[in-house]
Amino acid sequence: MTTLSVLDLAPILEGGDASQSLANSLDLARHAERLGYRRYWLAEHHNMPGIASAATAVVIGHIAGGTTSIRVGAGGVMLPNHAPLVIAEQFGTLAALYPGRIDLGLGRAPGADMATARALRRNLDGGVDGFPHDVVELINYFAPAEPGQQIRAIPGEGQQVPVWILGSSLYGAQLAALLGLPYAFASHFAPADMDQAIQVYRTQFQPSQFLQKPYLMMGLNVCAADTDAEARELFSSLEQAFVAMRANRRGRLQPPEANYRETLEPMARAMIDQTLSLAVVGGPQTVRAGVDAFIARTGADELMVTAQIYDHAKRRRSYEILAEVFAQEPVAS
Repeated sequence: MTTLSVLDLAPILEGGDASQSLANSLDLARHAERLGYRRYWLAEHHNMPGIASAATAVVIGHIAGGTTSIRVGAGGVMLPNHAPLVIAEQFGTLAALYPGRIDLGLGRAPGADMATARALRRNLDGGVDGFPHDVVELINYFAPAEPGQQIRAIPGEGQQVPVWILGSSLYGAQLAALLGLPYAFASHFAPADMDQAIQVYRTQFQPSQFLQKPYLMMGLNVCAADTDAEARELFSSLEQAFVAMRANRRGRLQPPEANYRETLEPMARAMIDQTLSLAVVGGPQTVRAGVDAFIARTGADELMVTAQIYDHAKRRRSYEILAEVFAQEPVAS
């Protein structure tokens, strides 16, 4: 049975600010908890005017402290930006504060441009290439300390914080399979390698102390509304964000525009059609059919659903519609 979770990119709205964004995130997390979503993850991005979750561990603490049962985590921490010990201490502290509720997803990309990555005070030489070594080092900090161990994560050791590998290419699939870890694929923005990555992960998976069989989470844009027409208009905020990002004009999340796609040049339209080709957009029946088809195609154990919707009330409503239709029995064909 596939389960539902939330990926919150903590959007800063045009006309709003980071304080409003973080307040909206907590409100959405409480809403998702009431609706029965399993996890609530936040992602590390830097130098992004429209994203408020740069200090990812801090925001996770904010969300976990304001909820009671939903798992909260990183989807993900961009490990090349950090020393593994620092992340082990941060997430060890979160796990000590909120036992049994913290997840740690790890990504290989910097989550920023190269100038910003350098400003994060890491030596970039070999940072990405050293990702597998850093993942193993980090996991070992969560294990019980060995006699005579010189470097320890306190808090952290013995916490056994669940570690996930995130990816948008075959690299992450191969690493997750090799280490026997759960894998989350970024199909919400990188659909091209999705089918092959799934195959690689499942066929190459090696059982480990963490996981005996593959566990696959898939990212999915879902924009649900009471009608197909309303959902398509709400979805234009995300389309605007991708067009602006590809043109190196990153900014805050914009209000929706009716018939936005029709205003685009052919190349821009083709780009969003490809990048967002897996998105599920529509009213309740359309959303149910789209989600069912995506699960049938991927066999996902879990969906990590993201919804970049400008109006916070309509964003809440989107997750509510998805939870309602997902709980229904499938219609017999």
